[in-house]
Amino acid sequence: MCFSAGASFGAGVVLSAIGVASIKKVQQPTQLIFASIPLVFAVQQISEGFLWLALADPAYVFMQQATTYIFLSFAQVVWPFWVPLAMLLLEREDKRKKTQWAFLAMGLLVSGYLAYHLITYHALATIIGRHISYNEGFPSGRSGYGALLYIMATVVPPFFSNSKHMWMIGTAILISYIITTIFYEDYITSVWCFFASVISLSVFIVIHKIKIA
Repeated sequence: MCFSAGASFGAGVVLSAIGVASIKKVQQPTQLIFASIPLVFAVQQISEGFLWLALADPAYVFMQQATTYIFLSFAQVVWPFWVPLAMLLLEREDKRKKTQWAFLAMGLLVSGYLAYHLITYHALATIIGRHISYNEGFPSGRSGYGALLYIMATVVPPFFSNSKHMWMIGTAILISYIITTIFYEDYITSVWCFFASVISLSVFIVIHKIKIA
């Protein structure tokens, strides 16, 4: 979250509520991964709340490294496979399932790639203005490929879903990413997740539509 510890914790509470409400709408086990998206966002935002505390107050500095890596693990390792997996489990058409399998394979590749870099290179979080900036020390030239595959794995799968309402998810993710890239280029990892509430509301709406369909 791009403002403060309080904003991150507040977002975590709101996202948790949306997540619980979404899970209550689940009719089948295959919907659970999709419905849990707001809760995963909640954990991610709460972890960044603790990171804000660690960066702003020396009394909490002992949490800095752990919370940095927890947040980045969710942002870069979890989402690339979670989104296509959720789409795959909801898919009913065999042809579209094959497409979602391809996205899932791509997502697992991205997750493994980014996990390797998190382990290999030192990640450092710093407060700049009202934002948290993450410097991960990736070798120049590699980040572009990783970013492209990340977008393919997290943004594109909803647009290939058989569900007529799933475009809302893809659109919410795409617009939030574009806005973040244009206005907050140096804080993409943190600020993009500010839009988690919008994406999570879309998840709740879609899971509700699936239930009553």
